[in-house]
This record gives sequence, structure tokens and C-alpha cells, in this order.
Amino acid sequence: MIQKHFEDMVQTCLGFSFSPTQKQAMSCFADFFLKQREEGMFVLKGYAGTGKTSFVAAIVNVLVKMEYKVVLLAPTGRAAKVFSTYAGQPAFTIHKKIYRQKAATEGEGDFNLGFNPGANTLFFVDEASMISNTMEESNFGSGHLLDDLVEYVYNGRNNRLVLIGDEAQLPPVGLEMSPALEPQILRMLYSLEVYEAHLTDVMRQAEESGILCNATVIRSLIGTGRADLKLCVGVFPDVYRIGGGELLEEIETCYGKFGVDETMIVCRSNKRANRYNEGIRRMVLYREDDFCSGDKVMIVKNNYFWGKDYEHLDFIANGDVATILRTGKRMELYGFRFVHADFSLVGYEEEFSAWVMLDTLFSDYPALNYEEAKNFYLNVEADYAEIRSRKKRFEKVRENEYYNALQVKFAYAVTCHKAQGGQWDAVFIDQGWLPEAMLNDEYWRWLYTAVTRARKRVYFVNFKEEFFEG
Repeated sequence: MIQKHFEDMVQTCLGFSFSPTQKQAMSCFADFFLKQREEGMFVLKGYAGTGKTSFVAAIVNVLVKMEYKVVLLAPTGRAAKVFSTYAGQPAFTIHKKIYRQKAATEGEGDFNLGFNPGANTLFFVDEASMISNTMEESNFGSGHLLDDLVEYVYNGRNNRLVLIGDEAQLPPVGLEMSPALEPQILRMLYSLEVYEAHLTDVMRQAEESGILCNATVIRSLIGTGRADLKLCVGVFPDVYRIGGGELLEEIETCYGKFGVDETMIVCRSNKRANRYNEGIRRMVLYREDDFCSGDKVMIVKNNYFWGKDYEHLDFIANGDVATILRTGKRMELYGFRFVHADFSLVGYEEEFSAWVMLDTLFSDYPALNYEEAKNFYLNVEADYAEIRSRKKRFEKVRENEYYNALQVKFAYAVTCHKAQGGQWDAVFIDQGWLPEAMLNDEYWRWLYTAVTRARKRVYFVNFKEEFFEG
């Protein structure tokens, strides 16, 4: 009786009848929620166009109305902003919620897993396909994000975790699948009772969307070994196929119609993204300086130095997007060029100031490569040669403002991994040169993830003729 009432409340909030797989997912979620088992976890997978976001939003809003405690999380600031917008509740990044800075010593922050004081709380984590469990971030807790997230949630009294994601999207870098969306792995790692539901019915309104129709076509190729992609353009008003000759004009049109912040070019490599960023700044935005106010940049390496004096920042994360408000003094030191600038960061109200390294803007590497970083360290260390203790020299380097300069790239065009978790009104997809051998599952996931970043309009740029229907 209680379960039926709960399901009816969610359906009323949803505003339309459940699809068959939504109905199954609702029944499974109600079972998970009402049993209140401390060792329970819920995994909700759903492809683009299956109504996953509206379904989750309805559940969250019913729980809030019932005055049940919920916490919304996502792997990146941009993904948290998207989650917050569709669920109508505040959302946070996983890192900012679960980690606490140990000490601001040595400039490079160390973060411990925080204490979870919450009780009887449901933690909803969107874009869970992005959560890695490899030893990537050793200065955060154990270095294994999924392990730390589970430990944090279940250390509280009667707290439980809901993981939400799309398994057709790109998995974390270096992995073949997303561990946070694999119930078998979750059961084995954490000895939890994992409830799972999968939304697969494409909603009627999604069938009218060219973006979602093409996403479904691409997704259907994953795991088949087939390479017969047939994208559908011409019959939908939201999908376009363009060549290089029309590109700049279309980007300019989208900047006028949707705004620079709601237009994104998604590429397959940093090198390609750099060329786009260069061209857009010069030929569309008419920027003459190499770095100036109004420019949009993406942070490409976690930075623990500049955020520590601000109440809500803690650290500035790899993938955060910022707008340059003002630029100031320039310096050439240690073999690199620097500029001091004021920024506003997407998702944060506070402005902050920092030194920025200009050299990473145009590098084809994601950030400074190993050799560059090593030489940079040695050049800065030479400034403290009079200090005999190696440990004290190390501490001085870590406190050096220039050594801690933000590493950034322009953010008009980004790689697909950097775009993951975000959505824009207009998305241009450039796959670059694509040999036949690369038409595999990795490519289909890349293209599916790129297409599903678009809300209102998607452009296929310089795609081969045979990739399209008749």
C-alpha cells in the first residue's frame, strides 16, 4: 500500500505515464527505498532519450516533499550544475563533498576522506560512468574515488547510495568499462545488496528529436562488431551536416543565437581542439592578444594553491571552466611565460586571482608533459640553491607562486572526455581523420557521448559521405 502510494506520487510529479522500463525501475527503487536496508545500493542506468533525467528529478522532488534527506553529487562542477538544474536542488562535486584538506602545506594540497555526519540520507550521484577507481589522484584520500565515495556514504548511519549513469558513454580514461555502473563489480568490492534498473525505452518525444534519434542509431552499434553507421540528417531541424567552408559562419550563428557559453566544439585530440581555439579566437571573436578579458578557459590540472584562501573553492579542479575578467602583469621566468588574471569560475559566485602559465594554452599535450614539468621544477629549485636542506628547498618550490600557476587551455573547443558531464545548446562534432580500423566500440562510445552533449542542435563536421543515410 505504501509502495503504491510512493510510486503514484512520483508518477504525478513526472507528469506522464511511466514507460515499461520506467515502471520496472520505479518498482525496484520503491523496494530499495522502503526496505531501508543499510547495506543497500541502487544503480540506475539509462540511455539518452529514455527519460532518465525527468525520472530521477521526480524521485528527488518527491523525497524532498516527504522531508527525506537527499544529497546530489556529480564527478565534475559542470555535471553538478546540470544535475542541479534538472533536479531543482543544489548539487555538489564528489570531491568537494567527501574530502577535507589536511593542511595547506607545501602548496600541493593533501585531502583526507572527510567524516560523514549525515544519517538516514540518500546520496544521488549523476554521471557515474565518469567515476574511476584507479590510483589517479593520490593526494585525495586513498586515490580510488569509487572506494572513497562508498566508504564516505556508508560510514554514516543508515545512509545509502544511488548511482545514475549511461553505460554507452565513454568510460573513465584508461578503462574499458565504468566500474560504478557494473553491479557485479560493486557487489564483489563492497559486499552490498545492489538493486539495479535499466531504462531502455526511448520516449515518444525523444523519437521526434534528431539528436536523440542519431544517438540511438550510434548506440545500437556498440558491441555488434558492425561499422555501418547511417546518421540521419535532413528530416530533423536539430541535426546538420556541414563542411569546412560553412563552419566559421555556423559557429558565429550559434554564438549569436545561443551564446558563446552555450556553444561547444568537441574534438578527438588536444591538437585538433587547439587549432579550433586558435581559429575561433582570431576569426570569430577577433581577439588580437594571446590572452585577454572575456576569454573562456578550462583548467587542465588540479590546483590547490589559489583556491585555499576562498571560502567555497578549496581547490580549482581539472575540467573547471572559467571566464577571464581582467588581465594584469606579465612575467617571463624559468623558461615559461606568465600572466596575472582575475577569473570567475562556472558554478561559483566568488571571483579569484591567480598567475596563469601561458605556455599550456597552445601545447598539444593535455598539460605540461613529464619533461617540461621536471625542468620547470629544477629551474624554480635553482632559485633556492642557498638552502642546503633538500626538504626545505622542496617546500620553498611548493610555495612559489609561479610554480603554482594555473595550467589552462582555451575552452571554445575541447576533447570529448573534457566535455563529458556537460551539455550545451549547440555542439559541433569534429572527429578528424578516421581510419577504417578505428570504427570500433571505443569510437561509437566517443561519438555517442559527443552527440548527447547537445540540447538543441548538433553539427557533424566533415564526416564521410557514407556515414549518412541515402
